Amino acid sequence: MASECEGKSSWPELVGVQGEVAAETIKRENPHITTVDIVLEGTIVTQDFYCTRVRVWVDENGIVISVPTIG
Repeated sequence: MASECEGKSSWPELVGVQGEVAAETIKRENPHITTVDIVLEGTIVTQDFYCTRVRVWVDENGIVISVPTIG
């Protein structure tokens, strides 16, 4: 699905950085992204897909734990 979306679609280089820093980087690198959600590990979220959204999964310290991708 991500290939249907415009611009950069994943950010593997952000694993291990602070969630807020990751969110700002994503917004800067893909202007088509309108929503960046920082989500605590274990939180239940909907499974819907949006080309304009990225979820940044973080641990209890706010560190990115998985590759942020469009969706």
